[in-house]
Amino acid sequence: MRYFLDCEYNGFGGAILSLALVPEDGGDELYLTFDCAGPIDPWVERHVLPFLDQVPDALKLPRSSRDQAARVIAMYLAHDPEPEIVADWPTDIELLCGLLSFAPGRMVAIPETRFRLLVLGTFSPAENSAVAHNALHDARALRDHVLGLE
Repeated sequence: MRYFLDCEYNGFGGAILSLALVPEDGGDELYLTFDCAGPIDPWVERHVLPFLDQVPDALKLPRSSRDQAARVIAMYLAHDPEPEIVADWPTDIELLCGLLSFAPGRMVAIPETRFRLLVLGTFSPAENSAVAHNALHDARALRDHVLGLE
């Protein structure tokens, strides 16, 4: 099954703030948020931080708990023998993979997974999202757009 991915992070090259995986079938979604030590990028402070908690039942993880995030993601994907992660931005894939390899030489056990980077032209998930720059809402917008094209 395809899972649509979006992440928010503290500016270019910055620490991950949130991650969302939204399945194409409308099933259970995964939304993780992370503590972020300063300094916070000014754009992120205005456009991302106020919306991180706009999702009930979010799983908030301390910034230092990469291994916990890896385990949660692994459990989420464990039921699917061939997950495909779909993103519209390379940094989102980078951040997810960075969580999966949570310690030097250590990677959480996940099924064989495909990654697909879409080039969407002028479409922006954030501009078409119910809550712009919230990873869960942006991942939903990405899913809805892709499924609408099919």
